[in-house]
Amino acid sequence: MTKNERIWWRSYPPEVPKHLDVPDVTLTQLLLSAAEEFPDREAVYFMGKRMTYRRLLSDVSRFARALQSLGVRKGDRVAIMLPNSPQAVIAYYGALMIGAVVVQTNPMYMERELEHQLRDAGAETIICLDLLYPKVARVKERTRLSRIIVTGIDDYLPWPKNWLYPLKLWKDGKRVTVPYHEQGVFRFSLLLKKALAKPVEDVNVDADDLALLQYTGGTTGLPKGAMLTHHNLVFNAMQCAHWMHDCRRGEEKVLGILPFFHVYGMTVVMNFSVHMAATMILVPRFDVDEALRLISEEKPTVFPGAPTMYIALINHPDISRYDLSSIRACISGSAPLPVEVQQQFEELSGGRLVEGYGLTEASPVTHANPIWGRRKAGSIGLPWPNTDCRIVDPNTGEVLPSGSVGELQVKGPQVMKGYWNRPEETAQVLKDGWLSTGDIATMDEDGYFYILDRKKDMIIASGYNIYPREIEEVLYEHPAVKEAAVIGVPDPYRGETVKAFVVLKEGHQVTEKELEQFCRAKLARYKIPRQYEFRSELPKSAVGKVLRRVLVEEEKKKAALTPERIKTGNG
Repeated sequence: MTKNERIWWRSYPPEVPKHLDVPDVTLTQLLLSAAEEFPDREAVYFMGKRMTYRRLLSDVSRFARALQSLGVRKGDRVAIMLPNSPQAVIAYYGALMIGAVVVQTNPMYMERELEHQLRDAGAETIICLDLLYPKVARVKERTRLSRIIVTGIDDYLPWPKNWLYPLKLWKDGKRVTVPYHEQGVFRFSLLLKKALAKPVEDVNVDADDLALLQYTGGTTGLPKGAMLTHHNLVFNAMQCAHWMHDCRRGEEKVLGILPFFHVYGMTVVMNFSVHMAATMILVPRFDVDEALRLISEEKPTVFPGAPTMYIALINHPDISRYDLSSIRACISGSAPLPVEVQQQFEELSGGRLVEGYGLTEASPVTHANPIWGRRKAGSIGLPWPNTDCRIVDPNTGEVLPSGSVGELQVKGPQVMKGYWNRPEETAQVLKDGWLSTGDIATMDEDGYFYILDRKKDMIIASGYNIYPREIEEVLYEHPAVKEAAVIGVPDPYRGETVKAFVVLKEGHQVTEKELEQFCRAKLARYKIPRQYEFRSELPKSAVGKVLRRVLVEEEKKKAALTPERIKTGNG
């Protein structure tokens, strides 16, 4: 192996290049190319509504003209607060077409979270769902917002659903009256109609221009906006396409359950689909029955998801009634993929489900197991083309030899420019192009990487380093366990001890003692959970990632409520 070669290249499938030559194009140019080559290809399927690439580009261009007519200019931040829907795709590419910077906003945000993001980004324009308008209106005066563009799910529903949907909202007492007569409040559908006769003003948008402020989950302090360029996001979409080398342009259907307001769904569903001229089957929110119906009827070939989604599918009581055979490729991200889940899903679908890895700051994907090649259980796989990786000492930053355990650092064309207006925090994680991930990892002799855990999630009990993921993998192997999460809780003797939160499969029962015996046969003594808590569900993020930090906070609150504290609190 020469000096410039990487160990992981030896494990690449022959169809995957080690280096990609990606043209300096923008995200909008991906859409223009798809519409030019496949104008009649179905771009979007949404609750019965079908839209071709020709129609999608037309609506994107009209929305771009509408934004310009409202005074939006290159570099302005445009927030999008929508579930997966045609409007979410149109608003995204429309804003990018005129050089605006998209700020993806979670529709489930509370007012405090929404206000922080809008203020931090300096967004003056937001596109939101009519049901969310009251929340947006309440924070408007405390932000720079001057334009609120409102749409309803029914704007892109087929007849008669577009007529019945508002009636259902009214019947359920959920209908919201939007004051379109007020200054600064606009109807999405009307803006598109008015923009029919207006040309898009020519804007010079370069690949190195900022495309997106993608806010991190805020696990430490307030959320920060990762600055991602067109080049970052285009490159990651094309890396994805080359990794999924058996997929054919203009022929695939992608199940769009992952939310587009999360960078994972934005890249591996929306941007990947547009690059591949694939059909996006849009799902506003994950519902296991609806997901199974769509798979059976619409026949997606690609299904990017999160472990909790696959877990819900394989545990559905009527799974045998549904046909999953159209699915050929799945990349699971956002959380560790239990081996048992991978095996069961592949048996049901006949497709391939592999684990990948990424983070917001890297657009997000950096690693994945080969889909149609050798994959290793428990591994996040190999670094993608043009991506370099190394393991460093988490305290000193010293580069460690192969096989060592330390912090994973990545470098590549998908890595962000930095954090928005946070030079000090940027300097902490980004040095000479190397991004510190905060994840403890190791690499084997074949170049496959393994995430042991988040640096901050590591449990230290009696001086031993314990990684929750390893224990969770064991718990998932128990036939009664549906979901599991492990955290460290304070212990007066050991410093910390291991606590497991467990959700059981429907109709199954197991005791703490039985779980302890099960773990004892597979784990070193110091790793075995000392406490168990059975729950009906675990706290999750929008993409289905189990939120350990929520469990940690709950335990801290419990610890604070000692009898003495309660007595003091009651005076």
